[in-house]
Amino acid sequence: MLSLALPKGSLEQGTLELFREADLEIMRTEREYNPRIADPRIGKVKILRPQEIPTYVQEGYFDLGISGLDWVLESGADVVEVADLPYSKAGMGKVRLVVAVHGSSPWQSARDIPDNARVSTEYPRLTTQFFERLGKRVHIVYSYGATEAKVPELVDVAVDLTETGATLIRNGLKIIDVVLESTTKLIANRASWSDPEKRREIEEIRTLLLGVIDARGRVMLKLNVPAERLDDVVSALPAMKRPTISQLYDDGYYAVETIVPKSEVNVLIPRLKALGAEDIVELKVYKVVH
Repeated sequence: MLSLALPKGSLEQGTLELFREADLEIMRTEREYNPRIADPRIGKVKILRPQEIPTYVQEGYFDLGISGLDWVLESGADVVEVADLPYSKAGMGKVRLVVAVHGSSPWQSARDIPDNARVSTEYPRLTTQFFERLGKRVHIVYSYGATEAKVPELVDVAVDLTETGATLIRNGLKIIDVVLESTTKLIANRASWSDPEKRREIEEIRTLLLGVIDARGRVMLKLNVPAERLDDVVSALPAMKRPTISQLYDDGYYAVETIVPKSEVNVLIPRLKALGAEDIVELKVYKVVH
């Protein structure tokens, strides 16, 4: 039975939705930080700040956790990366740790920043490593939040996490460099990963979560096609693999089922109809397990 640490804050809502769609619904109790999941593989669930989760997973307080790659690297935690889960607050999947300065600054890249510049960040480890790779000595000022608000009055540079860059722009900053790109990670304690029973449970949880991730942006199409138009219709389908085709009873028609990208449906459905498809039905896909 697994113990699981889930992230509070910007990743929280997306995590709750992912687990719900994976049929691992996180049920809140009167103890806000100690929900439960009605699944025999999961014994304990805790909601914590994502900054803390990699270290707690490394130290064995939890078998499994979800946190951003940024916090895994910032903490230096020695954990197993079980899966990449590309979801985030705005649904784009990736966030960036960026170097930002005031919009009026002449600096166009991090290489332009002079030695002894004051840099505010919640990521001192990653920021120090980044500037060391550039051969620069800067003064790191730890930020407890609202990092973008400190430039230029209190510090010269902000190193901050952003998904769209909108908050930085609203505060009069411009991005001049990228420290790293980060996605959400499913991580495991090394001893738990080495335990055959726990590893089996971890891999089963991973299968469910990745099935949901893979299904997002896809739909199922079901349609009927006259026998003489079947080849034309099938050739137009951008199927994951080959479509499922079955002959309908005694009427010269075939039923076709396939999974296609949601982004293509608005063009695809009229095309299929023009090629002879009938009774076209679009269905939501909840999981795709390879």
